[in-house]
Amino acid sequence: MEAVGQTGAMKIDELEVADSAEAWRAAGFTVDGDVCNVGSVRIRLADVEGKYGILGWSMTDLPREVKDIDGVPTGLSASSRVDPSTHLNGVTSIDHVVLMSPNLTRTRAELAQFGLEPRRERDGELGGMSIRQIFYRFDDVIVEVVGDRAAENPGPSSLWGITFNVADIDASAAFFGERTGRVKDAVQPGRRITTLRHRDLNMSVRTALISER
Repeated sequence: MEAVGQTGAMKIDELEVADSAEAWRAAGFTVDGDVCNVGSVRIRLADVEGKYGILGWSMTDLPREVKDIDGVPTGLSASSRVDPSTHLNGVTSIDHVVLMSPNLTRTRAELAQFGLEPRRERDGELGGMSIRQIFYRFDDVIVEVVGDRAAENPGPSSLWGITFNVADIDASAAFFGERTGRVKDAVQPGRRITTLRHRDLNMSVRTALISER
């Protein structure tokens, strides 16, 4: 993914993830209680039975009180500035969050209500299927909206995965060993990426690591 335009007003302050703090600590993240600070984003770990993945998010500078954004549970955050932590796995910040949409036309219209406009679009592939990728910027984090351009299904969108920036992609890959895939060239020129075998780490969030810009 490439840098996509100017920063927007809305900022992702917190992501709620249905994993245990112990799993993330074992994966080399610094966790204080149930909170893992990654760059400017607070990841709150809520090990809820029967739940998995990213449960929802909180934003600063929402233009109005909302309960969800296209079906993704959303809260208005008034939290103080996040102090980034140092992580043994080399993670420095969040590059992008992937939002899976069953209806790209609807999701685009929903985001437009918050004054958000796409910065870039491209066609791609996911799991052997052709997809459309639409990129939005929420302050210093990119939200990559992914879906079938022709689909118009009624279900909610969902937060599907996180790609983290790392200071040294080879060192991070070595840290995870066999629990990560091979390091390969990313779509963005000059950057490299690898995907974690997150289930081997008892993490329910699809996770990738990418070299910093």
